[in-house]
Amino acid sequence: MFILVDDLGYHDLGVTGSTFYQTPNVDKLANQAMMFTQGYAASRVCSPSRASIMTGKFTARHGITDWIGAKTGIAWRARNRYDKLLPANYIHALPNEEVTIAEAFKTNGYKTFFAGKWHLGGKGSYPEDHGFDINIAGIDAGSPRGGFFSPWNNPKLENKQKGENLTIRLAQETADFIKQNKDSTFFAFLSFYAVHAPIQTTEAKWAKYRNKADRMGIAESGYKMERVLPIRQVQDNPIYGGLVETMDNAVGVVLKALKDNGVDENTIVVFTSDNGGVASGDHYATSNLPLRGGKGYQWEGGIREPYFIKVPWLKHVGVKTEFPVINTDFYPTLLDLANVPLNPEQHKDGISLKPLLEGEHLKINRPLFWHYPHYGNQGGEPASIIQKEGWKLIHYWEDGREELFKLPSTEADDLNVISKHTKLAKNLSNQLRSWLKEVGAKYPIKDPQFNSEKANERYLNTVNKKWPALEKQRLEVLSKDFQPNENWWKSKVTKD
Repeated sequence: MFILVDDLGYHDLGVTGSTFYQTPNVDKLANQAMMFTQGYAASRVCSPSRASIMTGKFTARHGITDWIGAKTGIAWRARNRYDKLLPANYIHALPNEEVTIAEAFKTNGYKTFFAGKWHLGGKGSYPEDHGFDINIAGIDAGSPRGGFFSPWNNPKLENKQKGENLTIRLAQETADFIKQNKDSTFFAFLSFYAVHAPIQTTEAKWAKYRNKADRMGIAESGYKMERVLPIRQVQDNPIYGGLVETMDNAVGVVLKALKDNGVDENTIVVFTSDNGGVASGDHYATSNLPLRGGKGYQWEGGIREPYFIKVPWLKHVGVKTEFPVINTDFYPTLLDLANVPLNPEQHKDGISLKPLLEGEHLKINRPLFWHYPHYGNQGGEPASIIQKEGWKLIHYWEDGREELFKLPSTEADDLNVISKHTKLAKNLSNQLRSWLKEVGAKYPIKDPQFNSEKANERYLNTVNKKWPALEKQRLEVLSKDFQPNENWWKSKVTKD
């Protein structure tokens, strides 16, 4: 049972430190699992990260390096961002030649099921084209068309009742699948559209978290300027709080289905996210502090994720490990745990974590790589990263500068120590460049039409107009008389 949450930040759960959001079901799952405190997504945005889960390969190797639909090359100028580089091209659909984790299980007799967000290609590259027997709601969209309450606009998910919640519906579909297949082997992949924007919740949940924020004390300011955009500094958004809690409720539905159908003791459960929480850009929903940044950013807040694996028959309840892992590791790990033959030529950038889960030590000092030759909607910069033996080096493609951090002590990514470790930095930089060349990575190019004056004008507009507007909006959402619209995003359930 693989549970993937969209845009969930590392600190968006009670078990990982949030005092604002309430996630009792996920917290309970985490405490029954092995918790990887240095668990990473393979990308800071969704499509590349999801492709890495499916293929066991890093993004530069499989070629999907940005969210599918993002503009590249000269088309990027249409965004009026006035950036120094033109983003690199990327593959726009999961290649058919990739043997996905679903195909690996299906080949070995497993019934395969997918529900929720796909965003790995359109018609011809849907879940059913990549090894899933059943596809509920998985289409090309990266966000829930029509919102989180029915009627939604999804050809792969029937509208049944006005006001029905999408997140709960996906969980119920998954629970139905579990019930129908409890007597056989199955690989179920629940990929929530939550907690991606548009952030929406019911009036009752908004009120619950609005009152909680009031009791905790509402800060006068909620943002500060990051390099190019404001970024949220506090977890006090009551709409997002409700959205997170609904996700947790949905996880509870699935876990209950496993228990009610008598398969909870022989079903592996994975819980993770595809990238960091959205602290700026798409929406200013959460704060990832003390991690710096969030979705779209090159720092820890953009790539460090909740990463839990529960294997009921192994004695690892509540165990935490700092061993660095990444979402490409799920592929070989799950095959290994299920005694399904590994396919090392496919999951080239993943390792089996079975020894760790069994209480052994892994003596592997492998490097981890990230490659994002694009500009994030959230303020991130085109960069590539190598992380090895507790060190992380970031190479920026705009000007070739580099940053070096020691992990995990500098979690906030605010202590660039490259000037003190020049030899180490050079060695890591050479390894990074060598690997990128080996896998045929694509790079951004300089935009000859770059206009520094317009870029500076845009920055000043962000500081002088966007930032104050965000502060005002935050307080409006926290006001007692807040109401987004008459029916609270269609969340009022009706019979007609």
